[in-house]
Amino acid sequence: MKDYACIVGLDDAEAEEICGLLDLPNFYRATLPALKVQAGQLWVETETRPRFLPVQKVVYHAIYEDDLDFITGLSFWGGQCLPNPRGMLDLRLKLPGLLRALDHTRFGFPREFVSARTHFQAERESVAKWGNWHCGENKERFVGAWSGEETAIIEPFITGSAVRVVMIGEQAWQIKLEGNDWLKSIHHADADFMEIDPDLLDDTRRLKAAFGLEVIANDYMIGDDGQRWLLEVNHIPNVTRFPEIWRAYRDYTVGWLNA
Repeated sequence: MKDYACIVGLDDAEAEEICGLLDLPNFYRATLPALKVQAGQLWVETETRPRFLPVQKVVYHAIYEDDLDFITGLSFWGGQCLPNPRGMLDLRLKLPGLLRALDHTRFGFPREFVSARTHFQAERESVAKWGNWHCGENKERFVGAWSGEETAIIEPFITGSAVRVVMIGEQAWQIKLEGNDWLKSIHHADADFMEIDPDLLDDTRRLKAAFGLEVIANDYMIGDDGQRWLLEVNHIPNVTRFPEIWRAYRDYTVGWLNA
């Protein structure tokens, strides 16, 4: 029985680029497949016949709204998966994942919390963040009273620079996030590389080890006073925005799959 490598989540062009460099039989899925674990063997659904193929290595790089069960299945399998599925499980839900990360970061700070449809009166300018979707959305800056349709955490509004530290294996980059207003993103045209803050790199390395992840990206605020604040931990960071990061991710993934 042939064992395959399966790549899930990357767009067709990126998945095909990686598959073309592999020594073992492989296939990829741009959509979330069904899977089953039987007698220790992982079987993953294909888009052709046969419907399921035996898989020995999985690369998962996506966030689907309903992927928690898929990651759980990979965890029960316990085979070779990039990244580590237990680490993905710990971070997949954004707010509980942040809570776990606060046990390890040097740059944590207390958050306030409010249930859905509950009045909250902030004592200073604040940001409400809700939902468990890693998408850079679901945020609202406010002064005074706030209420939302979902459970939310409340953070102080921090004046300063938003940055992301990305690690792939032992390679690292720091990116200055940009935007046209207070919301900053890696996708903005002006987002670019900057010198790595050694303390933020050390913190990112610490969190990467704590969750057993091979790939990670942490978002921080650097306040006007120089203070650093951890905002979010991304277990599936964007790897295609910058060609340098894509090449590093591609090479790391191909090396891992061919090993």
